[in-house]
Parts: sequence; C-alpha cells; structure tokens
Amino acid sequence: MTTWFTADEHYGHTNIIRFCNRPFTDVKEMNEVLIQNHNEVVQDKDLVYHLGDFALLTYRDAMEIRTQLCGRHIFIRGSHDRWSNDVLPYLWEGKIEDQYIVLCHYAMRVWPRSHYGSWQLYGHSHGKLNPVGRQYDVGVDNNNFYPVSFSQIKAIMETKTCA
Repeated sequence: MTTWFTADEHYGHTNIIRFCNRPFTDVKEMNEVLIQNHNEVVQDKDLVYHLGDFALLTYRDAMEIRTQLCGRHIFIRGSHDRWSNDVLPYLWEGKIEDQYIVLCHYAMRVWPRSHYGSWQLYGHSHGKLNPVGRQYDVGVDNNNFYPVSFSQIKAIMETKTCA
C-alpha cells in the first residue's frame, strides 16, 4: 500500500482553468485528465489524502467523481468544499510510516512539532507560495496535475531543515 497526497483538484470548477492558467480547454477535459493522472499512479489498495478544494460541485456530483478514482480516500476541508456539508475536518495530524505529519488545506508558518522534524503538507496556494522548513504544497498545480506519494515527499523533505 502506498500513501498519496493531493489538493486543489477543483473538479467541476470552470474558472480555475483561467485563474491558475491550467492547460485545459474546458472543465470536462480538466476533470478527465485529473482522473486519468490519479488512476495512473494510485492503486485500489492505496490511501489518498485530499487536502481541500476537491470539487466545486454538489455532494452527489463530487461523489460521482470520487467513484472514478482509485484508492481509499480521506478528505480535509478546503475553501471550496461546499459539497461536504461542513462535516470534513480542517486539519489532520498524526504519524504516517513513523513520520509525524500535519495536513491542512492552508500553509502554516509553524505547526505542531515543526521544530522537531514534523512535516506540514498543504494546498490552497497553487504552487505560488514558498514553503517554510519541512513544508510542501501537494496541490495538483504544483505537481504536474498528479498526486504525490509519501516516498516522493520523503525525498523532498530530506533536503530541508526544520522550520
């Protein structure tokens, strides 16, 4: 089993193509490419953390997209996740493979255990915010429209110092 992280897919959000200069002609193409890229790397047994702004859709339509995605899914609430009916947490923290990680849609200047080697993964900034310490933007705009694996994040974090 592999653990994956992603954010800011914005399924169904037509204007995000223009706002973020995404290379898609329309929302249908964007949705199809994001689903294809996700399923290219994620297997059914894998775990995927979505760190906000999954979809600008109704609950029913968001779940229709979710059924097309491989893996088991954990969602963290973002600023556009109205489909979630306010039931999603804004933050998750804990250990993954013995690494303490804080997951939130938003980047933090400091986070739990930031001075003791913990990581903070976030989205929201669409690759336009420089990370502090052991942070990384897992949003699709920052990762060629793919989810990022734990091992990829680990390699990135090995080059960084604590916050």
